[in-house]
Amino acid sequence: MLKQYLQFKLSQKLSPQQIQLMKLIQLPTQAFEQRLKQELEENPALDTGKEEKADEYEDMDNSQDEYDDNEVIETEINVDDYLSDDEIPDYRTSVNNYSADDDEKSIPYASGTSFTQHLKTQLNTYRLNDEERDIAEFLVGSVDESGYIRRELSDIMDDLAFTQNVYTTEEKIERVLKIVHQLDPAGVGARDLQECLSIQLSRKEQSPEVDLASNIINNGFEKFTKKHYKKLLSKFNISEDQLKGAIHEIERLNPKPGGSYSGNTRMIEHVIPDFAIKIVNGELELTLNGRNAPELHVSREYNNMLKGYKESKEKSKAQKNAIMFIKQKLDAAKWFIEAIKQRQQTLFVTMSSIMHYQKEYFLTGDERNLRPMILKDIADEIEMDVSTVSRVANSKYVDTPYGTKLIKEFFSESMTNDQGEEVSTREIKKILETVIEEENKKKPCTDEALAKILKEKGYPIARRTVAKYREQLDISVARLRKEL
Repeated sequence: MLKQYLQFKLSQKLSPQQIQLMKLIQLPTQAFEQRLKQELEENPALDTGKEEKADEYEDMDNSQDEYDDNEVIETEINVDDYLSDDEIPDYRTSVNNYSADDDEKSIPYASGTSFTQHLKTQLNTYRLNDEERDIAEFLVGSVDESGYIRRELSDIMDDLAFTQNVYTTEEKIERVLKIVHQLDPAGVGARDLQECLSIQLSRKEQSPEVDLASNIINNGFEKFTKKHYKKLLSKFNISEDQLKGAIHEIERLNPKPGGSYSGNTRMIEHVIPDFAIKIVNGELELTLNGRNAPELHVSREYNNMLKGYKESKEKSKAQKNAIMFIKQKLDAAKWFIEAIKQRQQTLFVTMSSIMHYQKEYFLTGDERNLRPMILKDIADEIEMDVSTVSRVANSKYVDTPYGTKLIKEFFSESMTNDQGEEVSTREIKKILETVIEEENKKKPCTDEALAKILKEKGYPIARRTVAKYREQLDISVARLRKEL
C-alpha cells in the first residue's frame, strides 16, 4: 500500500535573469556585440538609441500596473515554463548551473583557397596517369595543417583500396609521394621533421654550407637534435665555423611548411580591449570600452499596444493572446536591459579593484612589481563570488600603457622570499627568464644551477620548482639551449 507523506526541501535555483547575467559577464566585447545584435533581432520590444521621452519607462510601468489590475495575467514566470521536453539547455546539465564550456566561441574565419586545394591545383602541372593522379590527390588530402603526412604508407594503401577502389602498391605510392614533395611550399608531404628539412635543403641553391647541412640532417640528425656538437665535429671532421654555417642554414628552414601558406583557412581572432587604463597626472584612470555600454530602451510602440488594449472596451480572445505575447517580450526586454547594466557595473568594479591592487605595476610596467593575487583576493574586496571574478578575468583584455594584456595574467600565487616577504611567482619567473637570457650559451645553466642563482638573489626555491617555471615559460632544458 502506498503511503503519502510531506517532505520539506530547501534548494537553490538560478533565475533566468541570473543565468542571463552570468553568460553576459563572461563575454568579451566582440562576442557581447554579437549577443546584443542577436537579442535585438529576436525581441522586437527592444530598441537601441536614445529615447524620445525620459519618462518612457515610468509610463510603461504605470500602464502595465493598470493593466494587471484589470486583467489577471500570470506574472510569476518559472524558467521551466520556457523549456520544451525535448530541449534541455546547457545550464541544466552542468555543474553549479554554468561552466567554462558555455563560453561563446564565435570566431571569424579567413576566406580564400584551402591549403589542400592549393596543392591539388599544382598537381595539374604534372603529367600523371589516372592511377597516379588518384594516389597524388589522396596523398594531398592526407596532408595535415602543418604540412606533414603522418600516416604509414601501408595504411594509405589500404584506404585507397577501400575508399577509392584503387589497388596499388607501397612502391607506387612512394614514387608518387616524391612528386608531392616537389610541390610548394617546400617540405610539404614529409613524413617527419628529418624528411621535411632534407627536402627543403635539397631544393636550395648548392653551397658548402647547404651541402654540409644536408649531410648533417641525413646522417647525423639525432646528434644534431640533441646538440651533441662535439660529436658532429668529430663525425664530419669539420671546424666550428663550418658547423656554425651549416646550423645557420638549418635554422632558416621551416619546420611547419603548411603554416607558411597564407591562403590556408585558419582561425583569426581579433582582440578588442574591454578596458583601458591610462596614467593621468601620476594617477591611474580606468575606462570601460564604450562598445560595452550600448543605449537600449523598451520599444514605445509595444508600450502603446498595452495602452491600446487597456483602453479598448471589448477584449477578444485573440487580443488577450496577443497581449500575453507583448507582455512577455516587454518583460524580456526589461530583463535584458537590467542585465546589461549589471554587467557594466560588475566589469568596472572588478577591473577597478584589480587596477588598485596592482597599482605599482600599472604605474611602472615592471612585472616584478606584480603583487601576489588570487581570485579570492578580488572577490573578497568587491564582495562578489569567486566565479564572477573568474568570468571577468578569463576572457577580458585591458589596454595599458605597456600593451594589451589578458586580465587573468595579473593573477598569480605567492611564495616567501628569504626576508619573509610575500612575492609573486610572476616576479620569480621574470627573474628566471632574465637569468637564462644572460647565461653563457656555450655552457647553459642546469635547473640545479638556476635554483642556486635564484637562492643567491633571495628566492629559495627547489630545483623541481625551477623546472616547472621553466616549462611554463616554454624554455628548453640546458642541453637544448646550448650554442656554439
